[in-house]
Amino acid sequence: MSGHESELVMRELDEPTGGGPIGARLATWRRHRGLTPDELASRTGLELDYVTELEAGREWMDRRGRLAALAAALRLDIADLTGQPYTPRGEDHAAVRATAFHLRHRLHRLHRHYPDTAPRTVLEDLAERSRAAAQADAAGDECRLALVLPELIESTDRAVLIASSVSEREAANRLRVQAHLLGSGLLRRLGYKDLAWVLLQRARPDTRETLPVLVEEVRLLIDLGLPEHALTRAARAGDADTGWELSALGAVAQAMAGRRLEAEEFLATATARAADTQESALVFAARATVAVEFGDSAEAADHARAADQAGLGGAHRSSLLITAAAAEARQGRSDQAAIHLVEADAESPLRLRLAPFARDLIVALTNRTTTQAEAIRDLAERAGLR
Repeated sequence: MSGHESELVMRELDEPTGGGPIGARLATWRRHRGLTPDELASRTGLELDYVTELEAGREWMDRRGRLAALAAALRLDIADLTGQPYTPRGEDHAAVRATAFHLRHRLHRLHRHYPDTAPRTVLEDLAERSRAAAQADAAGDECRLALVLPELIESTDRAVLIASSVSEREAANRLRVQAHLLGSGLLRRLGYKDLAWVLLQRARPDTRETLPVLVEEVRLLIDLGLPEHALTRAARAGDADTGWELSALGAVAQAMAGRRLEAEEFLATATARAADTQESALVFAARATVAVEFGDSAEAADHARAADQAGLGGAHRSSLLITAAAAEARQGRSDQAAIHLVEADAESPLRLRLAPFARDLIVALTNRTTTQAEAIRDLAERAGLR
């Protein structure tokens, strides 16, 4: 690990920030930069009313492009506005966050020498453990995933280094890459994005299947508020049939940059490449996300309803429900938005509570809901937002 990488990782892990509403943090940083609301609105191209209402807590953040514009105008990382990584609330959150420390420690042992007498992991056993980790990831079970990842990454690294044949080394390396990708995704969601990037770069060497790494890199760049970098990264795949996911992510990046036509072109490609009902549902989810990005809440709600949730795992279903909640809230249907958030929490509690836009919407709904007021207050309490 380079000195710069180490400094970034240490800063992320040792200096956690608070997790209050994005608007409150925005107001603090704006004043710190010596800007008026009008000056900030002018720099970002956002309406002054939106900026002032967001800071006052009467608005909430639900668009990646807006968040990225505000962070850029204030010369901040996205995390400075979202408050990630969030202070643990509850045993599961604490256990998941501890994984970041375990993985940082593992990175320092990356080039550890394994003697020839080191115990050999049976690849079949390692493959089964990898499948279990992937299943936990798909289910949105962050705690179960976090508990197995450090040892899994260590074991796959060791398996590659002590493999006794080319075929065994290739099989072990595929498992190593998968483990690193699962780890990077978890760290990204926790808010340790620099450490997630380091882990991704560790996944690249000697892998023949670069597309999964590329997809996770693009996803991370989107979360970092860097749509142009994400699109440049995605272009590395060339014109080959790269499946639906890279095109769907490209659509989100184009939407962040405000390019509707280009976003629709990417979505059309993703639709054409979707191979089954699950992938089609995820493309509908991407369409909903793009519609939210352009402020078309009615269209977003339609796409969210059109997605067949039956074939989705808990992680994807939770994400789709959060998008649906945002669309309903923008149309003044606060109770329905709250119901979606409660459903998302049932699918994957930590996926919901670690999602910045979901957290912002929960805070906004505490003053807006009627029939679901108690449920929203409970969500806010468990997320550490009250």
